Amino acid sequence: MMLGALRRKVASGGSSASVLGKSLQVIRLGGSASRVSSNAGKEMLLLQPRGIAHVRNFSHLVLPGCSAGLTTTRKAISSIQLEAIMQKSCRVFSSGDGDLVDAVVPFMGESITDGTLATFLKKPGDRVAADEPIAQIETDKVTIDVVSPQDGVIQEYVAKEGDTVEPGTKIAVISKSADGVAPAAPSEKKSEKAASKPSPPAETVKEDKPKAKVEASPAVQKPKASSPSPPKRTATEPILPPKERERRVPMTRLRKRVATRLKDSQNTFAMLTTFNEVDMTNLMKLRSDYKDAFVEKHGVKLGFMSGFVKAAVSALQHQPIVNAVIDGDDIIYRDYIDISIAVGTPKGLVVPVIRDAEKMNFAEIEKTINSLAKKANDGSISIDEMAGGSFTISNGGVYGSLLSTPIINPPQSAILGMHSIVSRPMVVGGNVVPRPMMYIALTYDHRLIDGREAVFFLRRIKDVVEDPRRLLLDV
Repeated sequence: MMLGALRRKVASGGSSASVLGKSLQVIRLGGSASRVSSNAGKEMLLLQPRGIAHVRNFSHLVLPGCSAGLTTTRKAISSIQLEAIMQKSCRVFSSGDGDLVDAVVPFMGESITDGTLATFLKKPGDRVAADEPIAQIETDKVTIDVVSPQDGVIQEYVAKEGDTVEPGTKIAVISKSADGVAPAAPSEKKSEKAASKPSPPAETVKEDKPKAKVEASPAVQKPKASSPSPPKRTATEPILPPKERERRVPMTRLRKRVATRLKDSQNTFAMLTTFNEVDMTNLMKLRSDYKDAFVEKHGVKLGFMSGFVKAAVSALQHQPIVNAVIDGDDIIYRDYIDISIAVGTPKGLVVPVIRDAEKMNFAEIEKTINSLAKKANDGSISIDEMAGGSFTISNGGVYGSLLSTPIINPPQSAILGMHSIVSRPMVVGGNVVPRPMMYIALTYDHRLIDGREAVFFLRRIKDVVEDPRRLLLDV
């Protein structure tokens, strides 16, 4: 408002010097200016953070055809440009010319607050492309890649393997050009090795040789005092192997998470396991008859897992209590069926989820299982693909397991265990014939599920697998 009043008074013919003399203290031109305004032919006002400077002589402005009195204006403009350059160069995590960028830990999921820096995929000095993984973060559930934000060369790592990092933590500095990387010179490495291993003085070497001859000359030496024999071990004391034959390796975060959840499951649930056996003859015949046509039409092989998933869906629809869960003093009944499939990976056990399995056919189930298993093995599976699940199927038969008692995957209430197929003698129609048989096991939370419902559930799976036509007739 004051500046507007001054302009109006100057424009009306009043002396700008008298106007400014009454209201403002004339200050020396200096510092940085944010805006320059000039009046017609006589004066220039520079608006500064500290106040307003009144500058006389319109000839100080840089105008076309002006050649005199440019010193003051040049100084002001140079000071403005210098400050602008300094403000531009003071960027966070970058060099003065913007050559360096930071690689930081990405967002890892809603329920994950930190992770362990497992390994570096690149070395300092390696050239990387934008979005190329340079390190891996291991969390309780998945392994997450840290990627390079831009094309460039890795200048240095600012974190170490085994460090606990959070989203946003800087782990590496990327140079957009190779100039930012300064490898150590070979001469420096040689000098460091020479300094770490100093050569012994020449006099010491010369003195050692005569001593060795003198010590070897006497033929008779004094007998040494016999060392005391080690104490004899008692018969009951165990003989332990030496410590150097043991290795201590820290547990991965995924392994620790699996161990914690399994122990919590044992401590929380009243687990009970019931067993049954399934004749796989009809399902194997169905697979053998249609496997070629199935692959030709759907582009995926027909396996046994899709048959057991469909059987589990039918059993869960007949016994909805198995699909429920206890929450405090309430029971939560789920009106959807999300089936988790236990997959063993080199880094640990993961359980991806087949969403809305009751709406899928055999081909859709097989495609989903293959996709999730591939992601789990190469470490690219996401947290969302493992979250939830109302029932779990674990197939230990792929490893040759004949019988087992699986542990419930919380917060579910039951888990189905599949096992290997073994040809055993069975009585069929009064005759003993060989049949491909599989033991199946259902571990359930006895606080919620009674033995009657558990046995009926397992019996339904047996009936559907032994006669898949039941799925078509819903009987």
